[in-house]
Amino acid sequence: MDDLDNEFRPTTHLEDYSDFSDNLPTKVRKQSRLPLPQSFFVEPKRETGFHRSTRLCLERIRESLLHHRWQEAAQYMACYPQMLEDTTAGSAHHYKELIWRISTEILHHHPSSKMEDYNIIYEQMKHSGVKHYLLICLEHSFHLMLHGQVENAKRHISIAESWRHGKESACQIQTTKLIQAYRSLLDYVIWCEKKNNASGINLINPGSNQDLHNCFRQASVNLKEILKCPGVWDSFILSYVEMLEFYGDHEEAEKVLQDYAYDNTFPSNPNAHAYLYQYLQRHNASKRRLMNVLKILHMLVPSHQLMLDYTFLLLDTEKHMKKALGILLDMLDYACWRTNMVVWDRLSYVIDQLQTGEDWKEVVAAKMAARKGWWPALHFTRFHATEDAEQRPELMQVKALLTKILCPDIQLTYSAGQTFNGDC
Repeated sequence: MDDLDNEFRPTTHLEDYSDFSDNLPTKVRKQSRLPLPQSFFVEPKRETGFHRSTRLCLERIRESLLHHRWQEAAQYMACYPQMLEDTTAGSAHHYKELIWRISTEILHHHPSSKMEDYNIIYEQMKHSGVKHYLLICLEHSFHLMLHGQVENAKRHISIAESWRHGKESACQIQTTKLIQAYRSLLDYVIWCEKKNNASGINLINPGSNQDLHNCFRQASVNLKEILKCPGVWDSFILSYVEMLEFYGDHEEAEKVLQDYAYDNTFPSNPNAHAYLYQYLQRHNASKRRLMNVLKILHMLVPSHQLMLDYTFLLLDTEKHMKKALGILLDMLDYACWRTNMVVWDRLSYVIDQLQTGEDWKEVVAAKMAARKGWWPALHFTRFHATEDAEQRPELMQVKALLTKILCPDIQLTYSAGQTFNGDC
């Protein structure tokens, strides 16, 4: 075994090749100018006892976390913060973030953790440096809010909002905007609590409740500014719109949703169009306006749940039957709608209406031309027929009637008595 180890042990010293090079001809030795390859086996830097103990401690912590031994991880973690006292470390902020992340992860899972333990960790990490101060404050506020301490959470996040530290403040301007947005969201939460606790008279005349109105004003200051920063702000926008609706400012609420949905500087967001549609629907907007919103949503997400509403609006007029056919087929392109009885029923109805025209076969064939290679595998296999016959007999009957129309080249009929395989 020792001979085998010696045979495969790598050679790391150039002197070991001296016998070989001496046997080479002098001409070959002089002509060889190729650089020698660097060794793959580099000796590690000299490690002090302090660094070795902290490294081993971190390894024990990692192993405890992986095996969910939270008590053991907490005991090791009590020793690891001494790494912050190391003056030779080149990236102290890395160790600070590591301690922050690991400590909170242990507390989240430790069965005996208390709110005081969280507060101690967060306060210690806030004062350990300025690099992650704002993010730690934000996370601390989240934790307080989840435990029902909304006012306390707002106090902490307000302190972070007013925090300034020279160049670090300028470097974290985006985080500062996020802090301001979440402070306004906490104002909205407080506003909701006050609204729920308000008497019936105050709800009839919201302006009479000055305390409630002050919360609205505090929240709306930064929520209004969000639209100046491109991004996905769904929760913030919905909160602002709800307050505007409560105070009857419907024109401003609609403008906010319009800007959020159609501003080209914002990333494409299907939710923005869904929120606009739902708002217009609540306020009895015209069908034309509703369809215009859903038309764009269909371009973004053809399988969206609101496409059922879109087809319902299209079916009100016969001139939109062809468009409704395309919308329904687009929905059935996705497996999430494969067994939806409403979609298949509506598709059957649309085709029945189209059959009153002379060119209905050409219309259906044009819509199915790009689908004939894969639709049978998605909807009309032997497995689907058997499953539908056992679990969804009504769907089985509808699909049996549509099979010959959508896929006329299929040899076997999709019916209660027969199953098939094949292509359109």
